[in-house]
Amino acid sequence: MATTEIAARKLGKITPRVDVRTLTLSRYVDRAQLPDPPATIDLADHVAEWPMYANDRIGDCTTAAAAHMIEAWTAEARGAAVEVTESAVLTAFDRVKIVDPQTGEEGAVELDVLRDWRKHGVGHHRIGAFARVSTSDHRLVQAAAWIFGGLYIGLQLPLSAQDQETWDWNGSLTGDDRPGSWGGHAVDVVRYGAAGLTIVTWGSLKAMTWSFWDRYCDEAYCILSRDFLDGDRAPNGFDLAALRADLDLVTM
Repeated sequence: MATTEIAARKLGKITPRVDVRTLTLSRYVDRAQLPDPPATIDLADHVAEWPMYANDRIGDCTTAAAAHMIEAWTAEARGAAVEVTESAVLTAFDRVKIVDPQTGEEGAVELDVLRDWRKHGVGHHRIGAFARVSTSDHRLVQAAAWIFGGLYIGLQLPLSAQDQETWDWNGSLTGDDRPGSWGGHAVDVVRYGAAGLTIVTWGSLKAMTWSFWDRYCDEAYCILSRDFLDGDRAPNGFDLAALRADLDLVTM
């Protein structure tokens, strides 16, 4: 894809909102007992197509990423992906969209999307819970992606990313390499390995290095979804009951 085509793509993730009630994954994981995550995971193998979900026209990346996660979860759990309709994605976006004060365009806050996703669903797919994951702890990032079937993340993209086949850090954080100089973008992680991670964006897969992740990922969430988990089974090393109890206390 040409650089001019990439630059024309819409983003739409607004600056993260801090809320002390947001649960954090580290509270529910005993790192000493948590099994080492596998060296690689691939949640994209059974997904034939990743719809654009209008993110080439409007800044609905936050809800488009949610629909892509549903595809990955259902493909992994059922062997065939359930494709949410574009109208369902846009309906979900309409409930949470606001005007980005930085750009004057419509976008959304990831935390608002997650809360709405839990309450109303995206295309009738509702999530049970979500928790913030520390972006600086690579082992926990990998464990969360493995346990919960990917991650819902936010990036502060630099303008230099428009020219890169694989998103990588150029060694600078100024000028076109400055975080957010292009804008905020919501995507979901469907693969990781030693070289980096793979995310879904604008209807296709995109690779990024761990160096890029460290400089430009500003929020990450693991999500508890029945589309991925086997009933009420708690993954090894994860206190599912405690998460649900705490969620009941902080949910508004």
